Amino acid sequence: MHLDKIQLHNFKNYSLAEIELCEGINAFVGKNGSGKTNILDAVHYLSMCKSYLNSIDRQNVKFQESFFSIFGNWNQDKKHYSEQCSFKIGGKKSIKLNKKEYERISDHVGKFPVVFISPYDNDLISEGSETRRKWMDGILVQLDRQYLEDLLKYHKALEQRNALLKNMYEHRLFDRESIEIWNIPLAETGQRIFEKRTKFLQDFIPVFNEFYQKLVGNTEVTEISYKSQLQEQNLSDGLIASEKKDAYTQYTNVGIHKDDLIFTIANHPVKKFGSQGQQKSFLIALRLAQFDWMKKQKGFAPILLLDDIFDKLDHSRVEKLIALVTTNYFGQVFITDTDEERVRFLLNAISVDKKLFKVEHAEVLNLV
Repeated sequence: MHLDKIQLHNFKNYSLAEIELCEGINAFVGKNGSGKTNILDAVHYLSMCKSYLNSIDRQNVKFQESFFSIFGNWNQDKKHYSEQCSFKIGGKKSIKLNKKEYERISDHVGKFPVVFISPYDNDLISEGSETRRKWMDGILVQLDRQYLEDLLKYHKALEQRNALLKNMYEHRLFDRESIEIWNIPLAETGQRIFEKRTKFLQDFIPVFNEFYQKLVGNTEVTEISYKSQLQEQNLSDGLIASEKKDAYTQYTNVGIHKDDLIFTIANHPVKKFGSQGQQKSFLIALRLAQFDWMKKQKGFAPILLLDDIFDKLDHSRVEKLIALVTTNYFGQVFITDTDEERVRFLLNAISVDKKLFKVEHAEVLNLV
């Protein structure tokens, strides 16, 4: 699977840009703020129907314009697909494949998978558990339609249960029967989500460890641990046991919305004890393992987006990373960097299909 061409119209800082792509490495160089990352974000939008960097569509419309659109021509197993994503301020988002609009946008998610490696990935280490859950869910929803449906049902039931708890607190009345109505869908969907997260991590963690070792080339011991209340008790029992606490806090305190992933190096939290290089390598290995897992599940390679990731990596790790992602295993890759000389040097050292673009003031020039 690869993207032959992409066109941006009023997307972020682009008035109009059309880019012919190659099946191998597509590298974009330019100063910060020139619009390199926005090209990768447009590719992500074609895949996930939303921006990687800003999920509020109106904020992705070019200043003083009323709409944006992104066009993409996909090639998958020698079949060609044209896609259009558009949004108009005051209107709604539209996703069309071969000129046919989806009734449910979620039906498109997972058809053309991508893996985005970005400086913003540091949030997976520095931010709270919700960020790590969203990362895990973002992988699973691209491959499992039932998981997406369960996730939507779970969060709808959670929202209703929390609203009911708040209402009962305000009226100084606890109605167990009303609460139990929402316990049922929470327990059913939550149990399935927990089991799929558990299975995913069992398969995923060994692959992550393998990629980390390839990147750093030493014996640092890394670990990802899954922390869930459902490891101690089933959700139905947990919801009943937590009734008094829930009534007081006006919030559901038990469930898969409290799950977390614990990242460690040498038995110490990466957040507190990992160097910048270790943290960067940890996150890149996390994303490469995500790519590997998705490829095995899908049967074809997702598109790999590498946004300004060479910063804070020493030369050795950069070379190892490029050696990894330029093998036939990885397929189409997009790279951005501020250092044109560095990118030219890296591209000259590899023999795969490649293109180099220079981005200046939202203009894209083909250099190689």
